Amino acid sequence: MSSNGDLSELGSSESFWEPGNYKRTVKRIDDGHRLCNELVTCFQERAKIEKHYALQLSDWAKRWRVVVEKGEFKFYSKCLTRACVQVESTKKSYHQAKKEEWTAANREAHAKADPTKSQEEVRKYTTRVERCNQDTEKVKERYSKALEELNRCNPRYMEDMEQVFDLTQEAERKRLCFFKDVLLDIHTHLDLSSKDSFKALYQDLGQTIRAANETEDLRWWRNTHGPGMSMNWPQFEEWSPEASRSISKRMHSGNSEENVVTLTNIVSSAGDNVPPSPITLDTSRVKDYSSDWSDDESPKKVAVNGVGEEEEEQVEGVRVKALYDYTGQEADELSFKAGEELLKLGEEDEQGWCKGQLSNGQIGLYPANYVHVIAS
Repeated sequence: MSSNGDLSELGSSESFWEPGNYKRTVKRIDDGHRLCNELVTCFQERAKIEKHYALQLSDWAKRWRVVVEKGEFKFYSKCLTRACVQVESTKKSYHQAKKEEWTAANREAHAKADPTKSQEEVRKYTTRVERCNQDTEKVKERYSKALEELNRCNPRYMEDMEQVFDLTQEAERKRLCFFKDVLLDIHTHLDLSSKDSFKALYQDLGQTIRAANETEDLRWWRNTHGPGMSMNWPQFEEWSPEASRSISKRMHSGNSEENVVTLTNIVSSAGDNVPPSPITLDTSRVKDYSSDWSDDESPKKVAVNGVGEEEEEQVEGVRVKALYDYTGQEADELSFKAGEELLKLGEEDEQGWCKGQLSNGQIGLYPANYVHVIAS
């Protein structure tokens, strides 16, 4: 929405209808685009922070998974693992020996039943069967011993593993209780509805957002900085000796009557919303020094902040702050940056200029609508 901060402090003489004053409306469009980009950047930075945090959590989980996998369970299971490997190996050897014994016995039986086989050939098959029986018995003995060793390790293995399991159960119980307490504490702190300060904060935020009225905002901008502003259109003015005398004095100060156009007869198009005020168009940036001279032949010596040899009048300055950058076009004009503080030494003249003093002591003229009074 539009801000009525610094712009609202500009005089009503800065009418939208004056040449060049449409730039404020153009600037509002530029500011809106810039603020949208800043909001998008804010959300993008938040997304980067959360993505980085998620990657850190993933690395943390991988690191601790390895620690858990290499715990005491693996240490106490080594003995049983070796026994199981021995049992499997001897079982495989025993089964292979039994297979060879069975094959040899079948061949011996076929040889005895075959009349073409000689006694010598039958005896060879019988010897083969006897040797297989002996090998089978040896392997069977090793297999039985491996099983006995495994059964001997089982009770100790089960006891050790159960102890480690109980330790893990106790650690898990403590972890669950701890995290339960922590999460309950976090839940209590996150329950903003129980805190009056946060409740009021969010209620105010919601009310502020809902109170934003685009129609009212556009109407305010139109009446304050747009076509709804008042304007003094040039009217015919009769010549008078008093006006002639004023013009001659300005010519004496280096100004020309041809460069001054005074606008009068205000016609307001916004009703009573915008108070009328005189507006002067300066066609050659004519400045009025009427605050520094009078009808007396000899001008007064004015001392600022108590400085001056012949003090006759003390001028009290007013602190003002620059709204925009300004570069002086003539020697008697001040140059300053937006945000810089000045000392206002006189009221705004008919041409829209003020006399002021910079912080370095330089005194000169500046556009009155380029500054606003600093609130005390």
